[in-house]
Amino acid sequence: MGFLFLLRLYNMMSKTDALDRKRTVSTIDASPDSLKLKKLDNGSYIFAVSAPTKPDGSLFNPDMEEKSHSSGRLYRTTFVRHWDTWVTSNKNSIWYGNLSRSAGPDGPEWTLSPLVNALKHTGLECPIPPFGGGDNFDLGTEFLVFLAKDPNVNPAFNTKVNVYLLELANIAFGKEPAPIKVDIEGFNGASSSPVFSPNGKQVVFLSMKKNGYESDRNHIFLITDIYKPKLNAELFSDTDFVAKWDRSPSSLTWSQDGRAIYLVAEDKARTSLFSLPTTVSSADHGPKLLFQGSGVSGKRLFSFFPYTLTWRLDANHSLDVRVIQSGIFLSCSNLVDSSAYYLIPCDGSSPKLLSSLTRNGCKFGLSHNQINEIHFPGATPNTSIQAWVIKPSTFTKSEKYPLAYLIHGGPQGAWTNNWSTRWNPAVFAEQGYVVITPNPTGSTGFGQALTDAIREQWGGLPYQDLVNGFDYIEKHLDFVDTSRAVALGASYGGYMMNWIQGMPLGRKFKALVTHDGVFSMAGQMSSDEMYFPEHDFGGKFWKHQKKWLRFDPSNHLHEWATPQLIIHSEKDYRLTMAEGLAAFNVLQERGVESQFLTFPDENHWVLKPENSLLWHTVVLDFINPKVGLPTYSSQNSVARELKEKSLCS
Repeated sequence: MGFLFLLRLYNMMSKTDALDRKRTVSTIDASPDSLKLKKLDNGSYIFAVSAPTKPDGSLFNPDMEEKSHSSGRLYRTTFVRHWDTWVTSNKNSIWYGNLSRSAGPDGPEWTLSPLVNALKHTGLECPIPPFGGGDNFDLGTEFLVFLAKDPNVNPAFNTKVNVYLLELANIAFGKEPAPIKVDIEGFNGASSSPVFSPNGKQVVFLSMKKNGYESDRNHIFLITDIYKPKLNAELFSDTDFVAKWDRSPSSLTWSQDGRAIYLVAEDKARTSLFSLPTTVSSADHGPKLLFQGSGVSGKRLFSFFPYTLTWRLDANHSLDVRVIQSGIFLSCSNLVDSSAYYLIPCDGSSPKLLSSLTRNGCKFGLSHNQINEIHFPGATPNTSIQAWVIKPSTFTKSEKYPLAYLIHGGPQGAWTNNWSTRWNPAVFAEQGYVVITPNPTGSTGFGQALTDAIREQWGGLPYQDLVNGFDYIEKHLDFVDTSRAVALGASYGGYMMNWIQGMPLGRKFKALVTHDGVFSMAGQMSSDEMYFPEHDFGGKFWKHQKKWLRFDPSNHLHEWATPQLIIHSEKDYRLTMAEGLAAFNVLQERGVESQFLTFPDENHWVLKPENSLLWHTVVLDFINPKVGLPTYSSQNSVARELKEKSLCS
């Protein structure tokens, strides 16, 4: 572990410093990650990494841990498990050290200092599980900035995440860490994306107002002087957001000269890049759109300066941004290309597609001509709902194609123009479907009002949006045969499949596919992050039971009649396994054609390649015959063999 860590550190230095890239300076008995590195004026380097840490503040190495004679776990407070892992007493922490150079007989000699736990005895954890990484902290020459859940509230019921500053001199001299919390009046939600300016004197970050609502709008804050963190200012005020730019940025990075920041934000089903001046007066004009190509959608945000590399991972996006001397380098994806690379020149000219680097979908027979979008009236007056339309690569106007209606999760999420190995519309289109992916009420990127409107309306406004969308397709898209339609969804989309099953719209589909969906609203009390249903359903269950049960799929089981495939994995602690089993049991007892697919080693997502192949095989084999298409396994011998080996009955 230590060798790999130091090899990464060397590769990030200038070529003149990295004379011997294979030399092992020291080893570390742990698994450090999310390296941040700074070069000092004296030629040495300081760095910070994240690593799992034991309760006593020392590094945790599972291979060296003494095994317990019992498998029992005793908890005295909730958060007992999170996402796909049972909570233990070990936490994440940030470890700080330096790499100094001295003259040696055979060239420079490098010495690694002992790593110091920057959060020891603070009660704070960073990065924040389950998805936090390098995006949760940043390293300056004088300070460390990081995020941590508020230690005074239970994370199962609260989203409050604070920003902290920690002076590096205190850590270097062995003083007890004393993080300084950055307070923002009126903001009690989650903060994210803290980043130092190029000179290390300022910090920008994002913060939400509402505690308990993880999809609240992100506001942009600037700490103008790291020695005076209470003097922070909001760039682009709340009123300006609504009037000029009602979007929610997901990540930030600085321009090289420190005069602007770059924002990644969803905008009308495309994740785009904006710039905003860092002076409060100039920021009043709002963010300027820099890039909204066919499908910028982001997962990682990079910022590159001489001798400095910072990086962060955002579970919800996939736009790579590198700020270099000649401009901004973007690595993107879209519904056709798994990777597309652009350069935005510093002179303000149009973005240039670096076609020699682009991984074109044409290698798989895909084309951008397959993609377009439609808009149809929503459930509320003056609301327009957007949807992507993905046609087969063999599409001809004279033919009619079955419909695959895909409903996204979240519910505060969106179908954006990006590539993915999960729920890729092209997979279904290439089977012979016209795929339509609507962004109904609750979707992000169309203004905060549409996102917020789903609260207490899970089966209300969004369901009516989907009904309106189906009617629009039936009346206006003459190449779609809605008499041969299937619907599929995961997470909230899985809930919607179960809700549709009990509603009139459910009778218009030949088959439904529910992946990790809600069966009973009361079952959400077994979820890991309880703040989520309590926010979306109007409060605590025992105080607002009618609100919770108003759109409960289990209230309409007497209507369930459409063939349905249920998929639910055992390590999904967000929506527990009982939800999938209950739905399957009902379908079986009612005599409705149904199947149940489960993975003991997957969480809310199916990530392992062989499991993904089986998932796609089972799904396509279930829906294709219902609309007159051949099964996938009849076309692919590997998939057929994998499916046959997985059959239990």
